[in-house]
Amino acid sequence: MDKILRINMGAEGGPKATEEPLRDYSGLGGRALTSAVISKEVDPLCHPLGENNKLVIAPGLLSGTTGAMSGRISVGCKSPLTGTIKEANAGGQASQVLARLGYAAIVLEGKPKDDTLYKVFINKDGVKITPDNGLKMLGNYDLVDKIKGEYGDKIACICIGPAGEMKMSAASVACTDMELRPTRHAGRGGVGAVMGAKGVKVIVLDDTGMKMRSPKDPEKFKEANKAWVEGLKKHPVSGEGLPAYGTNVLTNVINEAGGYPTKNFKLGRFDTCQKISGETQAETETARGGSATHGCHRGCVIKCSGIYVDKDGNYLTKQPEYETVWAHGGNCGIDDLDSIAMLDRLDDDYGLDTIEMGATIGVAMEAGLAKFGDAEAAINLVKEVGKGTPLGRILGNGAAVTGKVFGVERVPVVKGQALPAYDPRAIHGIGVTYATSTMGADHTAGYAVATNVLNVGGSVDPLKPEGQVELSRNLQIATAAVDATGMCLFVAFPVLDQPDTFQALIDMINAFYGLNLNADDVTELGKSILKNERDFNTRAGFTAQHDRLPEFFKKESLPPHNLTFQVKDEDLDTFFNW
Repeated sequence: MDKILRINMGAEGGPKATEEPLRDYSGLGGRALTSAVISKEVDPLCHPLGENNKLVIAPGLLSGTTGAMSGRISVGCKSPLTGTIKEANAGGQASQVLARLGYAAIVLEGKPKDDTLYKVFINKDGVKITPDNGLKMLGNYDLVDKIKGEYGDKIACICIGPAGEMKMSAASVACTDMELRPTRHAGRGGVGAVMGAKGVKVIVLDDTGMKMRSPKDPEKFKEANKAWVEGLKKHPVSGEGLPAYGTNVLTNVINEAGGYPTKNFKLGRFDTCQKISGETQAETETARGGSATHGCHRGCVIKCSGIYVDKDGNYLTKQPEYETVWAHGGNCGIDDLDSIAMLDRLDDDYGLDTIEMGATIGVAMEAGLAKFGDAEAAINLVKEVGKGTPLGRILGNGAAVTGKVFGVERVPVVKGQALPAYDPRAIHGIGVTYATSTMGADHTAGYAVATNVLNVGGSVDPLKPEGQVELSRNLQIATAAVDATGMCLFVAFPVLDQPDTFQALIDMINAFYGLNLNADDVTELGKSILKNERDFNTRAGFTAQHDRLPEFFKKESLPPHNLTFQVKDEDLDTFFNW
């Protein structure tokens, strides 16, 4: 993983691929690499869909190794949704395969002169870029089936659906899982629209003939990985809750805490949430012959995903995650798992961020386009997006655009990106993360829910403003570093609670690269990533005034606690004072 593959889609005579050493980016992976490239090489004032933006796809530092949980991939660019720098993160097989092919990153640059669509094939022999307009407007499922017919099933795909081709700001980049299904998405920020603007429909990766990446000190790496896996398995969240019920195990927990945003953030509890809870979902999947436990990539030991089948036992989608179940479920007043699974399937097929789409439909319901609780209407609205009708194009550009078009005041976005499944009035720490994240509202940027609600890594009262800025700051720094390693974010639970597990992660990195990092070095890495991202945003015109929640969070109290968001603006402004 010592080189960058640059593909200039606007080169004279057609797209051109070149390889180069890492140079200035040596020692970086995942989000650290995507954000460094975007911050250094992209004009912050450029149009996100123009030739001067770049799309950077980077596996993590430990991807392609035998290290458990190391299969996350980072996709970075200037976001068409927020106008900020963006890193969206996905599981699936692509990260491992790309790393074994020796690439620290793929950088898509320039823009084709016409609307020709291309596929990119990468294997041990090099790179082949081929025009293929026969792929136009294919859904991700049909696309991958077609690619599989052409290249066999020993591949991984990175691709976009119709939403990306139509350059919608809610468009995702899909990565295939172990079964070659396009179910793992770099969802947030409209990264799929940037890939569409580059004229690339699919990147096909084939690592046949390539070996697993080997560490500098194999014995120490093996020992550290063993300790790492033991640590993951003994923590109650990563070892018990997530494997048994998936991420949707949180539905009952967050609902009980009064922070489950319901009917476009009107309420903090959803009366019938037990119908769509992780427990009910797992029971349904198992009873029908699906599975409540499944890994999204080889080397996953948490296995928080699953297989959702319909009433006849036919595959419908991967197990919808907590955020998806909330966005298309409680947020829209829908308590039918089959309808939510269908919405998840459509989002994956069209290539859409489930959080942004669920929040958008909530805003559309508030505007009167459908009634809260009407699952059939919600499905039809998403189908409008897939067709690219005028209404579909409005919805496909996210909650902020939809709110403006239909004159809705309660639009839950920060920097243009929809809030995920935790109401900041009941979980104040996550509100700080939403407000101050360099990428718009994003729960994964600093998952304060862990400490506010789950008492992981300590305990900070979720209903009070005290201590929330410091909590979010520490978590955002740590998360940025984890995103650089290629590790799944759910390793944060044991890392926060178990010092030995955190040390095992550091030992793995040291053994692999022949380094001597300590915990302070990891913190510095996280800070350097946030500094790059903050610098880009500042040059793009963002100020402290953009680090704010929508005003309705300060004036509308949320049942059942009947609180508003109480962290003061002047305290939010101290976030980057470290």
